[in-house]
Amino acid sequence: MIRTDLHMHTVYCDGKNTAEEMVRSAIEKGFNCVGISGHSYTHFDESYCMSREDTERYRHDISWLKRKYSKKINLLCGIEQDYYSEEPTDGYDYVIGSVHYLKIGDEYIPVDENAEILRNAAKKHFNGDIYKLCELYFETVSDVVNRTHCSIIGHFDLITKFNEKEKLFDESNPRYVAAWKKALDKLLGSGKIFEINTGAISRGYRTLPYPSSEIIDYIKQNGGKLILSSDAHSAENIGFDFDKYEKNIDDVMLEL
Repeated sequence: MIRTDLHMHTVYCDGKNTAEEMVRSAIEKGFNCVGISGHSYTHFDESYCMSREDTERYRHDISWLKRKYSKKINLLCGIEQDYYSEEPTDGYDYVIGSVHYLKIGDEYIPVDENAEILRNAAKKHFNGDIYKLCELYFETVSDVVNRTHCSIIGHFDLITKFNEKEKLFDESNPRYVAAWKKALDKLLGSGKIFEINTGAISRGYRTLPYPSSEIIDYIKQNGGKLILSSDAHSAENIGFDFDKYEKNIDDVMLEL
């Protein structure tokens, strides 16, 4: 199996290390292929993403590193394209499509910042019905391939980021299950790859990856493809906990 990790971030967005430091760490860890996937620019929230200027520097830097380390590792230049990003994705080796926000009216509500934001959004927009918030989230996710033209579907159930510790909702609730199944049924038809993302584990938010084991099983049972992603924001977390979940994935590298 080719050792790959295609979801990682650098100082160009909200990561802690330079692109070269990430590449060197991946080589030391024995990876055959890695991809850097900076956060695409979002005009409504510039706190975490690459600026337009840094996006150009990022692409130039990755191109240079590809050549520098070509004999040691296959380096790819990717982009994590947010659903609401308006930036072009032409010229990248691959695209991760992710939903980090819910848009209600003119308001962009981050789903992965903290639990209180989600509680308040449910109260403000849905009379406290958190499942309506979840239904809107998965309805948005169901369109992520159409919107971003991605190769990989990022952290499918990101809305559960704080659910282990804060218990915002019951993941066995029929409405919640129906919402993710409806989204998955649509996305599975696209043939795109879903990631098993260990990023929230390495950063202490969760003890299990995205998506949940139930969702992973559903993807596998319905012919979906899976790939491991660390969502590493620092060099030491590349490939985090991959050994625990390798049995779930497919060797899909050549299909990107």
